Amino acid sequence: MHLSTTAQKQILLGVTGGIAAYKAAELVRLLRAEGAAVRVVMTQAARAFVTPLTFEALSNEPVHLTLLDATEESAMGHISLARWANVILIAPATADFIARLRLGLADDLLATLCLATDAPIVLAPAMNRLMWENAATQENIRCLQDRGIRVFGPAAGEQACGEVGWGRMLEPVEICNQLEWIFQNGALAGLTVLISAGPTREPIDPVRYISNRSSGRMGYALAQAAQEAGAAVSLVSGPVSLPAPRVQEMVSVERAEEMYQAVVSRAIYHDIYIGAAAVADYTPATVAISKIKKQTGETMIHLIKTPDILSAVAALEDGPFTVGFAAETDRVEDYARQKLAAKCIDMIAANRVGQTRGGFESHENALQVYWNGGQRTLEMAPKTRLARQLIELIAERYHAKNPA
Repeated sequence: MHLSTTAQKQILLGVTGGIAAYKAAELVRLLRAEGAAVRVVMTQAARAFVTPLTFEALSNEPVHLTLLDATEESAMGHISLARWANVILIAPATADFIARLRLGLADDLLATLCLATDAPIVLAPAMNRLMWENAATQENIRCLQDRGIRVFGPAAGEQACGEVGWGRMLEPVEICNQLEWIFQNGALAGLTVLISAGPTREPIDPVRYISNRSSGRMGYALAQAAQEAGAAVSLVSGPVSLPAPRVQEMVSVERAEEMYQAVVSRAIYHDIYIGAAAVADYTPATVAISKIKKQTGETMIHLIKTPDILSAVAALEDGPFTVGFAAETDRVEDYARQKLAAKCIDMIAANRVGQTRGGFESHENALQVYWNGGQRTLEMAPKTRLARQLIELIAERYHAKNPA
C-alpha cells in the first residue's frame, strides 16, 4: 500500500475570490483522503463563490474568515494559525492576491498569515489569460519566486470567460501530486540530519553562568529548512526562548559537556551533522555549591576547555557529512579556513558578528561558506530564507561527495 507523504501534514488552504474557488472544495476532499489535516482561510471575495459551510463540512474544521476576530485574536489566533501549518497553499490565487502578497500587505487574514509564517508558501494561480500574461502579473510572480514562494501552474485551456489560454488553475489532483513532490522529493529526501543550536550555559554557582548571545534562531531555521527539504531531523538545543520546531527528535541540553554527549552519541546514525550551536569554549573547573558572595578583593575563576564537538564528529569512522559554523569579529575568511582544515570538516559557514546588521540576536544574517576547493557567498537575508539557501548548498555538496 502506498503511503502518501502528505499524510499527517498540516495544510493551510487559502481560498481567494476567483471562479476556480469551487475547485478548492475538491482539493480539501482529496487532501483529507490522503491523511492531511486541512484548515481553510477564505477572503471576503471568496465567500461570493463558495460558502464557508462547504469547507467546514469537508475539512471538519472551522473556517477562518477575518483578521480581527475577537474570539481568536485575544490569543493572537493568526500567529498560532501561521505556526500550525507545514505549508500554506493558496488555491485559487488571484492576480489581486498575488499583487498584494508581492507588496507584503497585511490587510486581511490570509495576507497576514503569509507574512507571519516560516512555512513554505505555494500559489496555484487562476485568472483570465490576459491578466496572467500582463507584465505586472509576470513581474509579481518572478519576484515571489525569487523569495522562495512556489508556483503550481497555471494550466492552459478553456476559461470561464469563454477565452482559451494560460490561466486555468491546475486540477485538484495535480495540485495534490505536486504537494506530495514537495514533501517527498526535497534535496535531502531520505536523509537524516542532526543539528545543534543555541548557546550553552556553563555554571559558576547556582545563580551565575558563562554563556553567549546566541538566540538559536539560525539553528532552528536550519531544522525547519532541512525538514522542508525532506530530511528526518534531530535537534540538540541549548537554552533558547524559541518554540520547539516540528522535528523527529528534540533534545534539550544546557552545558557544553551535555551537548557533546548528545551530539556524538547520535552523529553516527545521521547522514549530515550541522553544528550551528554557539558552544562555550571554556567552563569553570569547579562549580560552587552555594552562591559566591561578593568579596572585597579580586576573585579568580579557573576555566578549562570544553570538549570539541565538531572535531569529535568529523573523526568518527563512517561519520556524517559535517558542517561547522564560525562567528568572527575580524579576519573572517582566515579564521574560517583555519577551522575548516584544523577540524577536518566538510564545510564551514562563517559570519561576521558585532556589526549593525546580522549575527547574534538578529533576525537576519549573511554567510560566507567554504569547503575544500570552493566557496559561496549568501547575502544578508532573513535567517529563515538564509537557512533554506544553506540547506540547498549543503545538499549539493553532500550529493557531490556521495553520488548515488
